[in-house]
Amino acid sequence: MNQPEHTNTTWLFEITPKNKFFSLNLKEVWQYRDLLMLFVKRDVVTVYKQTVLGPLWYLIQPLFTSVTFTIIFNNVAGIDTGTVPPFLFNLAGITVWNYFTACLNGTSDTFRSNAGIFGKVYFPRIIVPLSIAISNLLKLGIQFFIFIAFYLYYYFQGAGISLNEASVFFPVLVVMMGVLGLGLGMFISSLVTKYRDFSNLIGFGVQLLMYLSAVMYPMALIKEKLPTYGWLVQYNPLAYVIETTRYMLLNVGHISIWGLGYTFVITLVVFLVGVLIFNKTEKSFIDTV
Repeated sequence: MNQPEHTNTTWLFEITPKNKFFSLNLKEVWQYRDLLMLFVKRDVVTVYKQTVLGPLWYLIQPLFTSVTFTIIFNNVAGIDTGTVPPFLFNLAGITVWNYFTACLNGTSDTFRSNAGIFGKVYFPRIIVPLSIAISNLLKLGIQFFIFIAFYLYYYFQGAGISLNEASVFFPVLVVMMGVLGLGLGMFISSLVTKYRDFSNLIGFGVQLLMYLSAVMYPMALIKEKLPTYGWLVQYNPLAYVIETTRYMLLNVGHISIWGLGYTFVITLVVFLVGVLIFNKTEKSFIDTV
């Protein structure tokens, strides 16, 4: 009886149990880059597809928020922004803050909102939160363009504003905000698969976090006026990003090397923990979602 000959076969794909607790698998993500771009296109096109104003919401939201903050916190509460126009001061913080919240809110419901796709076809699940972070860069770009327009207007009106030499590192701050929002969002999305009511707390939590992130006031002010509660802002990594943003773009306030180092460490830890929990949840979430 002839024995079958064994030949060396190189398989294109091999389906095996996922034993690694932590794995970014960037090689596989790169192989699915076309799918990543499709998800990015989906996120950009479908968000405001059946709305009256469409992408104009990208502009309306930061403008109205900045006007509201200017009236309430600067005109009524009397928060002083120095030589910087209050509206521009608020717009700078809101622009960066919006990118963080967009990444956080978009990824916090990844498993539940994509359960239909995840249950039918395989692809690296991390592609979905990555697509959200990338697509929101377009929204950030539009809002930053509006900021530049108002910046030039106030500059030629003689306002005491100028770019700082450190402004060339502004993209680094954007990446830190995106990675922090991505990591925190992946962590929350894993919790939502088991605890549905947790998603109801996200909106409230984000609003509360905004007030603790120095979006509408200088960090020095909260330390001066409320020294007892100043530590809530001092140990908030988002506050250092927003304070540094205004330092770079408006040359107001100061930059804290310790604060940025602290923010980098927290961002890295949150992202790694988010990926760990995300990888663990993707193996069994379909049974609980």
